[in-house]
Amino acid sequence: MSDVQRTLRIARIAAVVAVVVGLALAQRFGVFHELAEPARLADKLVRLGPWGWAAFVVAYAALQPFGVPGTVFVFAAPLIWPWPTAFALSMTGTMAASVVGFSFARFVARDWLSSKVPARFRRFDDALARRAFATVFWLRLVFWMPPLLHAFFGVSRVPFATHFWASLAGYAPTLLLVSYFGARLASALRGAAPSTWAAIAAAMIAVVVTAWTIRRSLARRAPPGDVSAEPGDA
Repeated sequence: MSDVQRTLRIARIAAVVAVVVGLALAQRFGVFHELAEPARLADKLVRLGPWGWAAFVVAYAALQPFGVPGTVFVFAAPLIWPWPTAFALSMTGTMAASVVGFSFARFVARDWLSSKVPARFRRFDDALARRAFATVFWLRLVFWMPPLLHAFFGVSRVPFATHFWASLAGYAPTLLLVSYFGARLASALRGAAPSTWAAIAAAMIAVVVTAWTIRRSLARRAPPGDVSAEPGDA
């Protein structure tokens, strides 16, 4: 084993150890407990001022790639800060988490994570090779930010810059909508009647069924081996 390979191996082991230690410390000092109590966490972050912004982004970037749902942060932000601040922090935290997840998969645990990427992402390999920016954009827009999608991009051959800018473009519409309407929606739903909840549930079911029907229809029309009907293409 050459010196470069030995150094790289040590760096990978150190990165894995750092992740494990970081998660253990987060558990030890009650970070996960704080996330389970949004009201108390929000009060602390507001009182910290700009340091609260930094704590939000660091926690988001460190925890989301390794299992803590990003929606916890994204939907909490507009309940804590005005929507422009919430949008900026959500975008910064989401991009930081994506970069951490991508880099961890590419440079630290590539071999191990390659076998963990689900088939639903693997089928976009060809589209990613031919139209990387459009494929990353659509996958981020549709699936958003699951850790396994970070891993898929990390173990693929998509360049870092393409992944970064396409992810930024894919995240922006959803994060803007959540940041702008999140607090208003939460306030409106607090006093919603049962009939309103039933209408919301029916609308969500209708959207899911419609999307599934369109997707199945496109898949049936596509020639064998053609991925143009997949949402990963422009």
